[in-house]
Amino acid sequence: MPPSTKQRQVKEIIKCGKDPVYFFNKYVKIQHATKGTLPFNTYGFQDDCVKDFNDNRFNVIVKSRQLGLSTLVAAYAVWLTIFYKDKNVLVIATKLAVAQNFIRKVKFAIRSLPPWLLMPELISNNKQSLEFSNGSIVKAVPTSEDAGRSEALSLLIVDEAAFVRNFDDLWMGLYPTLSTGGRAIVLSTPNGVGGQYYDIYTQAETGDNDFNAIKLPWDVHPERDDVWFDKETKNMTKRQIAQELLCDFQSSGETFITQKDIESLMISIKNPIERWGPNNNVWVWKYVVPGNRYVISADVARGDGADFSTFHVIDTNESEVVCEFRSKTPPDQFAIVLMEASKRYNKATICPESNTYGYAVLMKLKELKCQEIYFEKEKDRISALYGDGSISKAGFSTQGPSRSKILTKLEEVLRNNQIRVYSSRFYEEVKTFVWKGSKPQAMRGKHDDLVMSLAIGIWLYDTSNFHSKSSSDINKAILSGFSSESNYFAGSVGSSFGSEYLKNVLNTRRAVPYDKVSNFLSGSIDTSFKWLI
Repeated sequence: MPPSTKQRQVKEIIKCGKDPVYFFNKYVKIQHATKGTLPFNTYGFQDDCVKDFNDNRFNVIVKSRQLGLSTLVAAYAVWLTIFYKDKNVLVIATKLAVAQNFIRKVKFAIRSLPPWLLMPELISNNKQSLEFSNGSIVKAVPTSEDAGRSEALSLLIVDEAAFVRNFDDLWMGLYPTLSTGGRAIVLSTPNGVGGQYYDIYTQAETGDNDFNAIKLPWDVHPERDDVWFDKETKNMTKRQIAQELLCDFQSSGETFITQKDIESLMISIKNPIERWGPNNNVWVWKYVVPGNRYVISADVARGDGADFSTFHVIDTNESEVVCEFRSKTPPDQFAIVLMEASKRYNKATICPESNTYGYAVLMKLKELKCQEIYFEKEKDRISALYGDGSISKAGFSTQGPSRSKILTKLEEVLRNNQIRVYSSRFYEEVKTFVWKGSKPQAMRGKHDDLVMSLAIGIWLYDTSNFHSKSSSDINKAILSGFSSESNYFAGSVGSSFGSEYLKNVLNTRRAVPYDKVSNFLSGSIDTSFKWLI
């Protein structure tokens, strides 16, 4: 006796519930932009993706455009919610229109199903969500700070994650929602290096997180060949090709330094021959050469752990970075490390940035009777006090126009291979130093301290004449600069900081005791910096 219609339907329901690819190909229909309604005949790479979705709790996908991945994920959400009860599926989209479009794909797939296959009833239907009688929900929302928070999710889908605003912060709130066993599919075309999506994918590739990495460049599609590629890329820039077709993170972002020059930096990376200083964060690639002239440029952090204090030692004779420091070190301790580096490299000229916390370093250097501070001559209303029509200001300001000019010089020098840089730390910062509007700066969550430090150093040795002053001149210049009557603070932190601010900075609990400073300067603490740690 042949099986009844009801028996065949039950058999099909069971088969579809076990095999989403079978379900897609036999029952789901999609809406093609030019061809109208079509059966969802999946390609091999799409089938592989579905298998990964089932086999791995977390999946991250870097993809070419127009591969039908959003449609595939929408169909997967349909399959999960109609065949399994109490499934909470949340889709995070870049904007409201994208979220609504995802729901439209879900609705279209559902409408294409035979009535007997759609077992749960649709009890709620709006532009951004669907709710079924079996307790399952599909919801798509645009990016927001509280998107998905406080929900226990069965499946989280983040579409075009590299372009989701504030995805770093968003992910911190979303990840805990998966703690009860939820799954995640994070997919996007690349958008340069850096950011949470980039970190998730690259760590997945190296096995450093729980994600399964899936890479889908343009040629995974069986209907695409070289003729298609040539036609598609005819009017595209290299960056667009890298982003939309090649799945190339490095070439897809708007980095301040070109990808070609970044690759040159990568090739030049060497391990340091010595490490010293606080936590061994002073890296040395070349020792001092007698008679060579060196300059030390520095970017100063607050000392509260938010940023790094950095410096570079540049051999101006050989045009190479021979030493580098990067550490979360308080300003007073940083000044001592700078003096030691200067001592090791032929009494190298020390040039810290003179903004905000840079003043604290300069004051500490003055206190330590440092003779190697860099000074700039600048016209000033109190120049008459000095008799030469100018005032010497310690350090180098990176604010306003100065920032643009030193970064422009940095780019020029790197592009023309006019300096050798061996640091992996600098390389990592350059990769995430990008254009944000008209201003280059570090990606959110990344740092640019080494970039700024080297930019100062290159500008100085390439465009300026170094000069140091006598101790009395140093004292006079710095004290006048920090006085309330001087405009030394103009355009930076404002006169409200004044001497009281500097006193507080220089007398922190973490300040180096005077007896140890004395020992340090006398040479009795020449090889050990353990007391700084």
